[in-house]
Amino acid sequence: MDRTAILDAEGVDLTAFEYVARPLVIFADSPRQPQVEEQLRLLETNPAALADRDVVVILDTDPAARSPARQDLRPRGFGIVLVDKDGRVTLRRPSPQTVRDLSRAIDRTPLRQEETRYRGGGG
Repeated sequence: MDRTAILDAEGVDLTAFEYVARPLVIFADSPRQPQVEEQLRLLETNPAALADRDVVVILDTDPAARSPARQDLRPRGFGIVLVDKDGRVTLRRPSPQTVRDLSRAIDRTPLRQEETRYRGGGG
């Protein structure tokens, strides 16, 4: 799986990522919404940090399509939702977030702490 690719939310089942990856779902009412462009620009600043944390980016900009992610996470307007490998929501924000903020949220989770211990402290 290419961790740097941005997946379209249509047809994506979040449970397929359990214990494999951390979905970062970007929700918006339109692909041209300024917050979408800002969030994607912020993610491009450090893709290695996201890949190291097994983040998979999913983009959902069509509320009418009612993707499985949209039905499960029920966003309102623009928002990002970071889901940990165990399926729990780690972070939910109504505005774009930096890679640093996302990394910190991930690094605080018990699963990530276990991963870094297992990998010898990498991070």
